[in-house]
Amino acid sequence: MNKKIFSSLRDALKSQKTILSDGASGTYLQSHGLEAGASPEELNLNNKDLIKKMSKDYYDSGSDIVLTNTFGGNPYMLKKYGLKDKIIEINETAAKLSKSVAQKGKFVLGSIGPTGEFLEPLGSATKSEMKKGFISQMKALENGGADGILIETMTALEEAQLAIESAKENTDLVILATMTFDLGPKGFFTMMGITPETAANELRKAGADVVGSNCGNGIDNMIEIANKMRSVDDGHMIIHSNAGIPKIINGRIVYPETPQYMAEKFKELIDLNIDIIGGCCGTTPQHIKEIHKILN
Repeated sequence: MNKKIFSSLRDALKSQKTILSDGASGTYLQSHGLEAGASPEELNLNNKDLIKKMSKDYYDSGSDIVLTNTFGGNPYMLKKYGLKDKIIEINETAAKLSKSVAQKGKFVLGSIGPTGEFLEPLGSATKSEMKKGFISQMKALENGGADGILIETMTALEEAQLAIESAKENTDLVILATMTFDLGPKGFFTMMGITPETAANELRKAGADVVGSNCGNGIDNMIEIANKMRSVDDGHMIIHSNAGIPKIINGRIVYPETPQYMAEKFKELIDLNIDIIGGCCGTTPQHIKEIHKILN
């Protein structure tokens, strides 16, 4: 087992050691009382102990990295909850909370999800307006102590590129970017028609230090997506897999992939030299614990 402690996320990436990320934030928070339709980001202000506990539970399960609770921490999403004026406080606090329970050699990624808006001419959001929102969120995360910025669950290449540009120009952090793909009759595409191969090439060209995919798929599909991305890119890569496709059983959302099933399959991601592996929707600290065993 490699017990070397890295002083920075950049050093950890250079080491070629497989880095273990965390599991789902939404799944965790919902199982700890977050009501449907409520703002997860508001918990950074009114339930700080829960956010710290979530980060600590993932670190204790073996995660080298945890994500901040800021997936919807952009002005467009926060406006829906009447929280737009708290964007700096929410993002900075989130990073501080996760950082406060991180031991030496453990890192925090600032989570940046989609804005939920389309850029002109498809939608009404202007590039300058959207970029301003990204910059506010990213600078607050950096000020709170984040080690990197993870631009995740993107479906529109233009939005992902704009977010990467915002991070490059306004922070000194490691920049990671992932897109989400659906499997159709002709293969894997984002909702906006981007293939895994195109995503890997274009995210890298835009300046992302780490590229990859998250959400929307269980581990079997994620292995296929990882293979497609690896076929065109040999740089640093990240994969965050769902615990399968959710089903509704007795009124509850259930993710079918067990910790043991996922962990066994994650060996294939390790064999593909995926630098950062972890979970998305449906994954729990128990999933991370089992994947950690495989890594060791």
